Amino acid sequence: MKNRNTLPAILTFCTVLLFFLPHQTQAQVSPEAERALRDAKINVLERRTEPRDFSLPFLDGKNVSLSSYRGKVVLLNFWATWCPPCRAEMPSMETLYRRFNNQGLEILAVDVGEDTLMVQRFIRSGGYTFPVMLDNDNKVSSVYGIEAIPTTYIIDREGKIIGRVIGSIMWDNQKVIAAIDALLKS
Repeated sequence: MKNRNTLPAILTFCTVLLFFLPHQTQAQVSPEAERALRDAKINVLERRTEPRDFSLPFLDGKNVSLSSYRGKVVLLNFWATWCPPCRAEMPSMETLYRRFNNQGLEILAVDVGEDTLMVQRFIRSGGYTFPVMLDNDNKVSSVYGIEAIPTTYIIDREGKIIGRVIGSIMWDNQKVIAAIDALLKS
């Protein structure tokens, strides 16, 4: 008798759990784009995942949400000014941004936990033009489980995370350029 009452409760629990789990789908990156991403040493996820939406201020104070970039390919990069690998990859990110921004690429560089004025000075001195967001209280980086910086998530035009890079990468090398180009065309 006890088992009959337990079964509906277990089924209800499982249904509720499935409803609240992040939505995942099979990766639907074109075979060419997937091959190019792997060739560029970019970790392609087995399943595309819906990223947690957030809203953070840009350096100018205007708040913007991640979801407002749906329809673009987004490199969501977590970094800090004190991080040598982060600083090393910034010029190559700028090159990639200038090359592909008009074709649907967006780079969102999320500074993790630093003073706004310090970040503004760093960005200005480097001449960087890609958008920089401020995660002053580390809430967004905590939600994304950032343990090492730089960490970059690659989000497709449908707003799904399809890849991740932990550590620095030269975003302007030919293999990465070919991968981003293929992703923009897929």
